[in-house]
Amino acid sequence: MVARRLAVSHNDDTFDVDYDTDDGFEVLKYQLFSLTSVPPDQQKILGRDDQIVSDKSDLASISDKLRLVSIDEVEEEIVAEEKEKLENLAMSDEELARLIQAEEEALMMQHFVSRESKEQVEQRIQPYVNQVQMYEDPHRQEMARKTVPVDKLEEKALISLGREGNYKPTKVEQDNAFLLQLLFWFKQSFRWVNSPPCDSCGNDTRSQGMGVANSSETLYGASRVELYRCNSCSNITRFPRYNDPLKLLETRKGRCGEWANCFTLYCRAFGYDSRLILDFTDHVWTECFSPSLGRWMHLDPCEGIYDNPLLYEKGWKKSLNYVFAIAKDGVHDVTKRYTRKWPEVLSQRNIISEPSLVAVLSDITRELRKTLSAEQELHRKDDSSVSLPGRLSGDKEWRIARSEFVSDEKNSLSSSSCPVRKCIDDHVTNIYSAFSPVLSKLIEYSPSKKAAAEILEIFRKILVDLKNSPFRTRRISVKSVSSSSGDIFSKMLASFDQLLDALSLKSELGVNGSIDICLASDPVKTSIALPVVFHALDDVIYNIGQCARLDSRTLSWPLLKLNRLCSGLVLASGEELPFGIATCAFDGTRMSKWEEPNGAAGCWIIYQVADNRMVELVAYEFMSANDAPERDPKDWVLEGSENGGSSWHLLDKRTSQMFDKRFQRKAFTVSSPGYLSNAFRFRFLAVRDKNATSRFQIGSIDLFA
Repeated sequence: MVARRLAVSHNDDTFDVDYDTDDGFEVLKYQLFSLTSVPPDQQKILGRDDQIVSDKSDLASISDKLRLVSIDEVEEEIVAEEKEKLENLAMSDEELARLIQAEEEALMMQHFVSRESKEQVEQRIQPYVNQVQMYEDPHRQEMARKTVPVDKLEEKALISLGREGNYKPTKVEQDNAFLLQLLFWFKQSFRWVNSPPCDSCGNDTRSQGMGVANSSETLYGASRVELYRCNSCSNITRFPRYNDPLKLLETRKGRCGEWANCFTLYCRAFGYDSRLILDFTDHVWTECFSPSLGRWMHLDPCEGIYDNPLLYEKGWKKSLNYVFAIAKDGVHDVTKRYTRKWPEVLSQRNIISEPSLVAVLSDITRELRKTLSAEQELHRKDDSSVSLPGRLSGDKEWRIARSEFVSDEKNSLSSSSCPVRKCIDDHVTNIYSAFSPVLSKLIEYSPSKKAAAEILEIFRKILVDLKNSPFRTRRISVKSVSSSSGDIFSKMLASFDQLLDALSLKSELGVNGSIDICLASDPVKTSIALPVVFHALDDVIYNIGQCARLDSRTLSWPLLKLNRLCSGLVLASGEELPFGIATCAFDGTRMSKWEEPNGAAGCWIIYQVADNRMVELVAYEFMSANDAPERDPKDWVLEGSENGGSSWHLLDKRTSQMFDKRFQRKAFTVSSPGYLSNAFRFRFLAVRDKNATSRFQIGSIDLFA
């Protein structure tokens, strides 16, 4: 550890920053963000002689006097100069010469090793050309749409946008969000087949070679049929490899060929400009053109991963050679878009010479359309901070045999460079606060813990019925319950008004004199808030059960959760993409978690209070995540800062903490209260079992002022 005091000038101001070099470069950028409002991704930090300070700099020896400029404010001349410097650093003349030479040598070698097998290329591509033409069939498209829970996916798409604070998205934004939900739904609804279960007794089977397709199988393009013998009853189970996506809508199973075939039909059925991607090293996936991104987007339905075209080379460690995009109007060689090792890949393209390949693809395309349109370039991410996963689909032995296996601990899409994110969680705080009038009335009308729990269960059932109704028109009549608890619920119904308001709901008189609960504003806000209130109800009912008795003295934390901090900014040492990002720890639901792929050895998360307000933190609450107890936090330190993270003050320290079960909440009071802060930092020092995992995870974090 090296403690530094840095003088950072920005515009006409100079800021003194206390900085611990062990915290890393991102924390320094976050501290400067809190002082200057220049976002980390817009910061350029300059040291002595205007040398750029970066995460590769020796932070212990940099100048004590730094200058911060916003990239947006830098003069064009300086930007051009720095860009030229970076380009020169990225690729020197020598490196460029070597790259060109490697490509020339690879092309020259093709003349010696290429067998000019045009027929082989055509035979590999043509079946997929026939396949993509099926996607344009209106009947197949209609049958595909009928199998999709469109309302549910539309709701989830709008929820995903709403959780980013976008409640009024454009049609392009909605379409992009729906496409991703379609991908996630397909991943869950389609089944991967290693060896099919016995169709007689359901037990495991083993391969018995190939069989001859019968007429009902060839009707749907099954030219190959795999045979499997049951390990228990010796029955033979057939596994036809259907090529017609219409049949796959029914069977909903297969390997990558069937997955990509069926998913691309779904994409076309919902109007997305789509193409099937054929990798000659034995994989198939999908691309869709994204108007919101202005380019083609990679989608792998087998893995449920999108927009990561380097997945195969960098994550699966594949040695690619030919990758073709096959659409209704042409075939394109898109290999370059899936590699960062083009000269190496070029040396492996020995089936046909490059000029002959161009001619073959042109001939096929000419048959498919009369005129060619300009092809959009697929953006390739090249972020060394992003770790791409190995293959997930298929059993372990099969992946090992194909050299596509990576250990489960490393098998995820993760980022060690996490952006500052804003928590869209004011609804969580409003829901927690709205339980106060409900609990007060419960104590007034029913001091019995059992009756109180029954009344809350009545309310839960109403919300469940409401959740199951169409999300754009949610409405339900409150039915009377003939019991003592039901009578009390009717008397205290008005006390739920604040909770309904937090859910963007309201109660009103129905046409038959009944009390109806219906939408009060944007239905997406209700969809986002409902999971939170269900989990909060579970927690309240549990805490009521833990009380010795239910009276006014129990109306305190943790039964009452008032003054929860919300709408702050969050920065973490790392995160899991896309479902384990840092803000997931503050969204109030059990359905998500913050996961730090390298956090077992130590990690941190910083929370900056909204509007830089100064608050006194008195308590906090953690919830264990859904799985993997070895990743639970065990030892940690909580610190507060009065200057946005320039310096830190110890508030609380815990060791040897254990969560007994999943989704367990543990409440902690701050051991050193009374310190006003506008930022808080948790430093997690150890997980439950660091020998069993490299990861850290936590289901939720709630901070109470």
